[in-house]
Amino acid sequence: MNRRELLSAALAAPLLALDPQKIKLGISIDEIDDDPQVVVRFMKEFGLRYAEIRNVWGKYNTSLPVEKLAELRKIFDEHAIQTSVLATAFFKIPLPPETPAGQQILDKQWKLLDAAMERAQTMGTKTIRTFAFTYGDNEKPDAAVYPRIYELVKESARRAKAKGFQLALENVNHSYVWSSTEAAALLKAVPDDALGLTWDPNNAGQTLEKVFPEGFRRLDPARIHNVHLRDFRKNASGIVEWCAVGEGEMDNLGQIRALCKAGYQQAFTLETHYKTPQGKQHASRTSMTGLLKVVEKV
Repeated sequence: MNRRELLSAALAAPLLALDPQKIKLGISIDEIDDDPQVVVRFMKEFGLRYAEIRNVWGKYNTSLPVEKLAELRKIFDEHAIQTSVLATAFFKIPLPPETPAGQQILDKQWKLLDAAMERAQTMGTKTIRTFAFTYGDNEKPDAAVYPRIYELVKESARRAKAKGFQLALENVNHSYVWSSTEAAALLKAVPDDALGLTWDPNNAGQTLEKVFPEGFRRLDPARIHNVHLRDFRKNASGIVEWCAVGEGEMDNLGQIRALCKAGYQQAFTLETHYKTPQGKQHASRTSMTGLLKVVEKV
């Protein structure tokens, strides 16, 4: 471990030691490495107990055999790490047309949801991250398709609830649910308690809305099942770029405090995203150190 990494570790440990039960702090593990053993070492360094699973061993979790997820579960159990969310790409596709070909696409998505629930069960989590369909970079959302999207999302929640799971639908760029306004409209249209949000205020920031406190006030905190944290800033052209926590515009402290005040008890997940020449593990270490400084003040 080099001098910078030793300093980061020294900073991290005492911050969490202040109150390890204050918040459930975790990380999206492929923002560290695809090797679970490397992930475990990183998480132990920072005292993290909650993992969001997306890619592992170089593949999306839903592309791995269930037996491999069972192997990952065993590793996590040995180190007291809990899976907070199983992240999937369910409905992160363009809305299929209402044609036989479109129905075939939807059938594949329902099979993907089934696979996700099986793997979530293996990993010991009841929360699955999903989406609400996408549109192209040079396109705008078509208001006319929202009723159909809501019906399909409603059906996904029904299927999840029938098997004891809850969906945490993420607001993400170029999705029909990207801004806080779109997220709030979805929750109103689909009141099923098996459907909530993976609230990503930084993704909402890409729309150039004021995500906190204004954007957050549009949401029902009781319907937030997962939270992604990182930081962003606008470049000279006004385009949002990811950066290390503490180096941008996101009021992570205010957001965390507001959620805790509202009774939020699920995981806060660092989703690093920003890149450095030293690699993603260095970027995650830098952002986690910054996030722990925020947590200290909560």
